[in-house]
Formats: sequence, C-alpha cells, structure tokens
Amino acid sequence: MIEVTNLHKGFGDVKVLKGINATFHPGKTSLIIGQSGSGKTVFLKSLIGLHEPEQGSISFDGNINTDFTENQKQQWRQEIGMVFQGSALFDSQTVEENVMFPLKMFTSKSQEEMLARVNVVLKRVNLENSNHKLPAELSGGMQKRVAIARAIVMNPKYLFCDEPNSGLDPQTAIVIDNLIQEITKEYKITTVINTHDMNSVMEIGEKIIFLKEGKKAWEGSSEEIFKTDNEVVVDFVYSSNLFKKVREAYLKETK
Repeated sequence: MIEVTNLHKGFGDVKVLKGINATFHPGKTSLIIGQSGSGKTVFLKSLIGLHEPEQGSISFDGNINTDFTENQKQQWRQEIGMVFQGSALFDSQTVEENVMFPLKMFTSKSQEEMLARVNVVLKRVNLENSNHKLPAELSGGMQKRVAIARAIVMNPKYLFCDEPNSGLDPQTAIVIDNLIQEITKEYKITTVINTHDMNSVMEIGEKIIFLKEGKKAWEGSSEEIFKTDNEVVVDFVYSSNLFKKVREAYLKETK
C-alpha cells in the first residue's frame, strides 16, 4: 500500500503540488487524471522518488521513502516496476535482453535462471517466441507488452505506468489496459497509472484521482465518476459528445 500525506512540491516560486492526500491499495488499478499542468507528472515522479517532497510524506507499506538508508533505497527500487510513455526499450537490444536488463542490474541470478524468468513474463504478456526480435520489428502494442514484461520481471510490489496507451489505436489500448489490470490483480500489485485516456478511466478505473492546479479535486471509482456532480470533473471527463451521451444514458437507466 502507498500512502501520500499532505504532499507539497514546487520548483522555485512555482508550487505544483499543494497538499495532496491519497492511498493506493494492492490489487487495485488507480488512475491519476487531470488537465495539462495539473501536476499529474510531478505527482507520479514524486511517487517513484524522482522528486523529493518539500512537505508531507510518501510511505510504502508503512515505510517513508525519504527516511530510507541507501541499502533500503536499493531494495525499494527493486520493488518498483515502471512502464514509460514511449516504452523506453533499448533499440539495439533484443526483446529478451530488454526484459532481462533489470535482472542483470539487481540480481545475482545465473543466465539460466534469468532466461527462465524472462520466458515466464513473456508468456504472461503473450509474447512467447519473440525473444530474439528487435523493438523495430514489433508493433506499438507489442513494444508496450515488452515494456510491461520488463516492468514485472522483478516481481514488483508497486507498478507505475506513465500514459501506457500513448500512441496506440483504441483496440490495442484496451488490450494493454486489460493486461495491466489482470497482472495487478494476479500478483496483488499496487498499480498507479498516469493517463489522459478516458476509455482507461471508464474501463479499469477502480480508483480515480482527479488533480486540478496541484490539488486533489475529486476521488472515486469509474462507476462513481458517472454519477458525480462535481463540475470540474464533469467538464473534463465529459467534454466529448460520446462520453456525454454515455453518461446521460447511464444516469437515465439508474434513476
């Protein structure tokens, strides 16, 4: 579990995060949404330790990350999986080498042990027999699945995803969403996703945090977001006619 308490972060005179409180639970997909400049990226980077809070705290299973010793930080980093917006694969390395990279960095496993683990996670993301392909030989959706395999190869407790559906067609995006949610539940991972994809919000948003100008303006589930009368959320989420119609139909049916 991740607990965020009164989190503040700024850069110079610009205050980006202004007292955010949030809790993220194992086995749940939690989504962070908001307009550009709302603080989503800074919030995510704070969670993974790239930004240190000016005030407040972030605790992982009861342990505050800014209090960690160097050894504890190293252990904590091994418990984190990250899926980057552009997949961030090494172009000159094969699928197998990309997925094996964290194992080589953080473990003393033998080559055979590492290969066995790589094959397990590649199978889990439906990429068996893709070991020796290069990223350039893969579709965008396949590259994203390689990124997910690499993120879970260390069997992390926490999974962070930055715009995982960026650049994907709607059908492939749904596949990636479902895969992330399945893995989250299967391994009881605490998953936090930074996204602007409203389809993701509606499909896998077990917990949604809406940020506005560095503050938490709303929190709830994908079901609750249909019912909310919070004006800033309604204006943001239902800006498209399609989502307006879906919401109207939902509210009509549930009256």
